[in-house]
Amino acid sequence: MIDTVIFDMDGTLLDTLEDLTDATNAGLAAKGYPARSLEEVRSFVGNGVGVLMRKAVPKSASEEDAAACLDAFKAYYAEHWQDKTKPYDGILSLLSALKQRGVRAAVISNKYDRAVTALCEDYFPGCFDAARGEREGVPRKPAPDGIFSILEELGAQKEATIYVGDSEVDMDTAKNAGLVSVGVTWGFRDRKLLKERGADHIIDRPEQILDLIDQAG
Repeated sequence: MIDTVIFDMDGTLLDTLEDLTDATNAGLAAKGYPARSLEEVRSFVGNGVGVLMRKAVPKSASEEDAAACLDAFKAYYAEHWQDKTKPYDGILSLLSALKQRGVRAAVISNKYDRAVTALCEDYFPGCFDAARGEREGVPRKPAPDGIFSILEELGAQKEATIYVGDSEVDMDTAKNAGLVSVGVTWGFRDRKLLKERGADHIIDRPEQILDLIDQAG
């Protein structure tokens, strides 16, 4: 029986790509670097904003300049993270259905922790029993540390928990934590990659998570 569902955030719960792209280009502009396209940024996300900006700046950029771009990214994103961001279709009704069934829901993200908390409060008030973003001293996904912290906080068991995400980072995270993985096709990666990374299940619509829970008994 599944009683806990842990979700990735960007590309799984929220379509944040346009706001992330705008923030990336604001960061690049701080040093006069050329802008990146939506599809380029799509391929860069998943490992936190530090990695995102390091991939976005030219390869010749110094660490100092990359850090300055990251600072500019964070300053811009703090003011504009809700300009174009929105929940994917079906997510709010799924979260409501989970709550009605008494299934706990949590979020684990490589987005910095303050942003995760704010986005959960603004878009999903009262929907999550725990939420974790990138925190100093805690390894990012695909390390399982954040997952283990959530399981401990909720008193949840691995065998009764599934992990839902859209990227290779998420599939690796689930594997490293010993959880059943559910890959979603509406996010930042495609079905082929999810399959290659060993997703236990791949779904096209949020409500299919309820079917997986029912099938698990």
